[in-house]
Amino acid sequence: MLRLVVLISGGGSNLRALLEASEDAAFPARVVAIGADRDAEGLAHAEEFGIPAFTVPFTAYPDRESWGAELVEQLGVWEPDLVVLSGFMRLLPPAAVEALSPGLINTHPAYLPEFPGAHGVRDAIAAGVTQTGASVIVVDSGVDSGPIIAQERVAVLPGDTESTLHDRIKLVERRLLVQSVLDIADGTIDLKELA
Repeated sequence: MLRLVVLISGGGSNLRALLEASEDAAFPARVVAIGADRDAEGLAHAEEFGIPAFTVPFTAYPDRESWGAELVEQLGVWEPDLVVLSGFMRLLPPAAVEALSPGLINTHPAYLPEFPGAHGVRDAIAAGVTQTGASVIVVDSGVDSGPIIAQERVAVLPGDTESTLHDRIKLVERRLLVQSVLDIADGTIDLKELA
């Protein structure tokens, strides 16, 4: 059974997809803890599903490096096989990435390497493209630049807003994330080979 710790900054819709998938006894992964960098709405899922939660507030530390060191220490308590960044809106410092690698994955609402960064959906709309997508990647020390585990195209429809497009991307993102965790758990994907 693959032990997952999921890190969130917002509502945790991808987290919820993993929690729902792991309710199936046949699903080979379990979320053992949920972490956040702030008082995130998604922490409510921890309470609902009876999962321990912790917060390492970014603003409580003098710099990114000391915050990252505390985050790694908190993660270590749970002995995760895989750490999932799920709408986690903080860049991890290089030392934290190195400590968690290669068992550190992230979802992104674009077809990488297109539209990396915090505003992938907005950037796709602004660029006037007819399609964007969703990706699951191994985290490296760059910005959304790690090896791609899975990705899928999503059409940009006439009249799409950032919100309507993001809602459709999230549906694909959730499915890709659950499948990626399944593939990692059963050995179909070897993160050490990708990293």
